[in-house]
Amino acid sequence: MRIGELSERTGVSRRMLRYYEEQELIASRRCANGYRDYPEPCVDRVQQVRGLLDAGLPTQTIRRILPCLGPPGRIDIPNPTPETIALLELECARMAQRIDQLTRNRDAMTAYLAEVRKAVPDLAEVRKTVPAEPAA
Repeated sequence: MRIGELSERTGVSRRMLRYYEEQELIASRRCANGYRDYPEPCVDRVQQVRGLLDAGLPTQTIRRILPCLGPPGRIDIPNPTPETIALLELECARMAQRIDQLTRNRDAMTAYLAEVRKAVPDLAEVRKTVPAEPAA
């Protein structure tokens, strides 16, 4: 399939797909006319890459663990190396740190918002223009 179809099917921009290819996260063949031709499994692979990026993993880490990923929802690591285990542990620790930081930022923003609301004379008007707080 061409890059436009892959973009439509995955919701990932053509520019990002080219970047994924540059980072060796996906691969295509070149047609005689120079167009990229992606195999069908690229749809799942792009979705996996997108999920891993959304989880905060850097592309170099994703490139190292992609060979362990089978179809969506399946991980195949028949003989994990100590390096692979250490890499995954490091990424889990980094995610935990980011979660802690986001939690602190959310709590600080909630406290700040509570103080701001106290100072607003007509809170009902403000609530009409401010989106509701997401559930925790």
